[in-house]
Amino acid sequence: MLLAITHLPSPKLQNCELTFLQSEPISIEKANEQHQQYCTMLERCGAKVIVLENNVAYPDSVFVEDPIIVFDEVAVLTSMGVESRRAESAYMEKIFLKYRKIERIALPAKIEGGDVLKVGKKIFVGESARTNMEGIQALEAIIKPFGYAVISVKVTGCLHLKTGVTALDDQTILINANWVDADAFEGFSKVEVPDDEPFGANVLQIGDIVCMNEAFPKTMMLVKSLGYKVDSANISEFVKAEAGLTCMSVPFTCKE
Repeated sequence: MLLAITHLPSPKLQNCELTFLQSEPISIEKANEQHQQYCTMLERCGAKVIVLENNVAYPDSVFVEDPIIVFDEVAVLTSMGVESRRAESAYMEKIFLKYRKIERIALPAKIEGGDVLKVGKKIFVGESARTNMEGIQALEAIIKPFGYAVISVKVTGCLHLKTGVTALDDQTILINANWVDADAFEGFSKVEVPDDEPFGANVLQIGDIVCMNEAFPKTMMLVKSLGYKVDSANISEFVKAEAGLTCMSVPFTCKE
């Protein structure tokens, strides 16, 4: 069974952490509507969606992929790159103890789930504003025994690795090479996002469906033209928080 853990947007979303973008008004009413549409999209793709709400006091809590990284064998509780988000972890640990053995990464190692791109057994990890080399090495120490290969990737100009690159399938990536070191993806086919849609590279692959943000229509047309099956939702309010489709859910398989 495919589960997708999500979290309601915080009423304090306007106070979210920003690194590369200037703050602009976020409508919490519109954000709630878009979050519901996002969850409905996940359901169309075959996921059972669980919506959490216990962390609503924390502005960034809707971005559930950052506190935890889930593999088939283990879930890794991260050491978040900004102090304001670290209190989210306790509740996420409580939730995922139902599904996985939990391992932890501790400071001064820093890592966030938005910097971790899983493509089969290759795990690309961004060295970014939120994830340091100590964090990458700590993750490698946990998952290497399960046969995963960890590849570090330099990230410049955007918040997380997956802001600038995600996978369309196991052989193909969608990338903004201005933000992410494309050389790290040797052997992959690379699809470049349009220059005027730099945030379009963040897509969420659910089975054989590529979930995309309707805020980037040129990128959607490009991916469709390559023959991919696409579903979509508009998450424009969350883009103002430097977020993408992957940020807002943790999809994983579990026994019924």
